[in-house]
Amino acid sequence: MVVLGIDPGLANCGFGVVTRRAGRLAALDGGVLTTAAGLAPERRLAALADGVDELLERHVPDAVALEALYFGQNVRTAFAVGQARGVVLCAAGRRGIACHDYTPQQVKGAVCGSGRAAKEQVTRMVQALLALPEPPTPDHAADALAVAVCHANHAPLQHAAAAGLAVAR
Repeated sequence: MVVLGIDPGLANCGFGVVTRRAGRLAALDGGVLTTAAGLAPERRLAALADGVDELLERHVPDAVALEALYFGQNVRTAFAVGQARGVVLCAAGRRGIACHDYTPQQVKGAVCGSGRAAKEQVTRMVQALLALPEPPTPDHAADALAVAVCHANHAPLQHAAAAGLAVAR
């Protein structure tokens, strides 16, 4: 299974590609798609769409996992993140790739065991879980890898639940 994790943003959209091989997780790619602040919003969204399309074409993921929209105090930022999420959802939808949302607390819980983990702890755990020689950078890429890890760990449980299999507790 190959998962494209996305930390959505208009200026900086983090991405991380994770696969499961022989029961272990491995990172295939990670980075940030950036758009210039001086461009008109429609041009920025088009550039982001082109970048996401290229990632989907290159990695052919089985699923796309996105960090859910966190509506904080900055409404302008929330709208920009929502627009970036829409671009990603549309690109995946055109290819028939399923998308899954995870809150920041779900991602932190899946990676660190606590939904209140600090950003540095998440980055260190992503490094350990993916056996990376260095902590992933920048933060948006590390966050996207964490989202991909979260889905890669949840997907087998989701499939079991969908198939009606009992999960031992």
